[in-house]
Amino acid sequence: MADPASTSIVIPAFGEGSAIASVVAALRRAAPWHEILVVDDGSTDETGRLAADAGARVIRHPYNKGNGASVKSGIRNATGEYILIIDGDGQHKPQDAVRLVSRLGLYDLVIGARSADTQATSTRRYGNSLLNWLAGYLTDRDIPDLTSGFRAARREHLREFIHLLPNGFSTPTTTTLAFIKAGYSVAFEPVEARQRAGQSKIRLARDGTKFLMIILRIVTIFSPLRIFLPISLASFIVGAGYAGWTIYSQSHVTNTSVLLIILAVIVFLVGLVSEQISALRFEGRQ
Repeated sequence: MADPASTSIVIPAFGEGSAIASVVAALRRAAPWHEILVVDDGSTDETGRLAADAGARVIRHPYNKGNGASVKSGIRNATGEYILIIDGDGQHKPQDAVRLVSRLGLYDLVIGARSADTQATSTRRYGNSLLNWLAGYLTDRDIPDLTSGFRAARREHLREFIHLLPNGFSTPTTTTLAFIKAGYSVAFEPVEARQRAGQSKIRLARDGTKFLMIILRIVTIFSPLRIFLPISLASFIVGAGYAGWTIYSQSHVTNTSVLLIILAVIVFLVGLVSEQISALRFEGRQ
């Protein structure tokens, strides 16, 4: 079981001057952490100075690179055996941070799963529910909160997947899917998220497609047949069904039916090859 003294806290922050000092101070009161790192992602306000004054070690980006780039900087600079990633907007409770870390050891990744009623709007709730369902289907695992950035893991495991992490807001999605598909033990710990200070920088209409593409990309890397097989089956069923109908009604098979069945075979074979390539990528992996 992990303890705070061996845990580095990483806080990606961009324009969080209104909350960052209180977040750092509350975390320091909650437990004797190994260190608290605030990655100031090119903020134009006093985020970096306020974080340093509150007792955090500050890493500064010369310009805004994105939430994911900040998380990667934090992972590279952290010196603790474990890493806890938490937002700098004040929505997560320090006591929950201690609770997440306490479950490490038995689990390789512990995610703070927010309840649905903490989502700001019904549109966001429905959008997140759809992403959770799709990710759950593709990974064959119940995923109650795919996009929560509140999570704890062993540093070496996070560094293992750092090359997959995007610079934008899809880092939580990527790490969740990568850990699950790589066979690590992942736990979702229920947490209550408070009202954040300031406005969320994520927009469902703008970022929803990006999250969807991240899900498909990660699952394709780790388990391609979860995507290729349903497409192949759908093409074969439609082609065979249409062929049966045309044979019954017109006494011949159309070119469309043949093409759909050939497409099904090709997609299935591509999926098999992709599955073998995926296996080879992790051959010899520790």
